[in-house]
Amino acid sequence: MNSFLNLENIEDIRALAQAGLDLKNNSGLANKPGLGKVLTCLFLNPSLRTRLSTEIAATNLGMHCINLSTDSAWKLEMKPGAKMDGGTAEHIQEQAMVLSQYSDIIAIRAFPELKDPNQDYTNDFISQFAKYASKPIVNLESGSLHPLQGLADLMTILEKKQQEKPKIVLSWAPHPRQLPQSVANSFSQTIQKAGFDLTICCPEGMELSEKYNGNAKVSHSQEEAFQNADFIYVKNWSSYHNYGATLQEESWMITKDKMDLTNNGKFMHCLPVRRNVVVEDAVIDSPNSIIDVQVQNRVFAAQSVLKSILEH
Repeated sequence: MNSFLNLENIEDIRALAQAGLDLKNNSGLANKPGLGKVLTCLFLNPSLRTRLSTEIAATNLGMHCINLSTDSAWKLEMKPGAKMDGGTAEHIQEQAMVLSQYSDIIAIRAFPELKDPNQDYTNDFISQFAKYASKPIVNLESGSLHPLQGLADLMTILEKKQQEKPKIVLSWAPHPRQLPQSVANSFSQTIQKAGFDLTICCPEGMELSEKYNGNAKVSHSQEEAFQNADFIYVKNWSSYHNYGATLQEESWMITKDKMDLTNNGKFMHCLPVRRNVVVEDAVIDSPNSIIDVQVQNRVFAAQSVLKSILEH
């Protein structure tokens, strides 16, 4: 693996997920291909699980991990050919060169602005940075994708499924803020690439882009979608087709009554989660909630990806 920007060049996503589970089952103590290597993580947005899990993964591999935030670097110019006589002090081209000189792998987290889908989906910060970098890049969440989260979620389903073809549902839920489609896109893409069927339920107008919806069945009824489901993955996202628009549909909150429609279904969420807005306490605190397993698997998903890059 050269970089981990998306899943387009991953031939066998199940194999990568299984490699993560193997690391987990061996306590992560495989060989140390990262000894003497540096991972630089650039966080342009807040992070808890992604930052900690990636740093732990790097440490498990013997790497030295450096975390940078927006106050660690100069304000950047993004436009090619720009005359830099304003507030920006450095061009992204130089920053990418500098981090490439100092690092063996560069990992970046950069949220979308949710104003222009073309910008967020094809020309976001990570895509631009990768054009100028000479070292492998790992996507810690971009304008349209969060592939490490998707990989950890696939690991969780492989670990917890009780039948070969479980019924998996991705459900929209309400949220007071405008959120990107990144996690939902990656979950849909990863689950389908792994060979599973997927149902996506959301209010009308909140459907994912055709690219990331793929072959998923779309339902506008939670009650219909939840029937006999084995896994309920819950996330809020803003509209793609009316880009960035949000809905306040409180009736879409995940409740115990809805979960009772499932086949003793497991509840999943990437976190952070707004309790009693996205999901009620009775669900997230139930024995069927496996959010802790997802959190554990974030470490070994990152470790699997970093190991694959180091051994390339």
